[in-house]
Amino acid sequence: EVQLVESGGGLVQAGGSLRLSCAASGFTSDDYAIGWFRQAPGKEREGVSCLSSGDGRTHYAGSVKGRFTISSDNAKNTVYLQMKSLKPEDTAVYYCAVALAPWLCGSGWFTARIDYWGQGTQVNVSS
Repeated sequence: EVQLVESGGGLVQAGGSLRLSCAASGFTSDDYAIGWFRQAPGKEREGVSCLSSGDGRTHYAGSVKGRFTISSDNAKNTVYLQMKSLKPEDTAVYYCAVALAPWLCGSGWFTARIDYWGQGTQVNVSS
């Protein structure tokens, strides 16, 4: 069974950095899009970033572009989200997600059909 386990969340002051990790297991497909969503209290879930297999194309939401970087370590079956210059509005539960269609990584990531979800990790950014 496919499992996605997030880690790395915590409390950080505005301007600080965190790196989230998503460890995947039971997943061997080479055609996929993997990335991150987030959901803040009282707000709708939003796509944050994704990485497409094969060509390694990445996508970022406008609100995080230039501050967040997605990367992967294929040998460790792990995807990372390096978050810098964090803002209070980045506070949310961050979820790792996989879609078995690499073309879904792009502007359509927000509404992509997700095949697998992680349990989420809390990120709190104080002012």
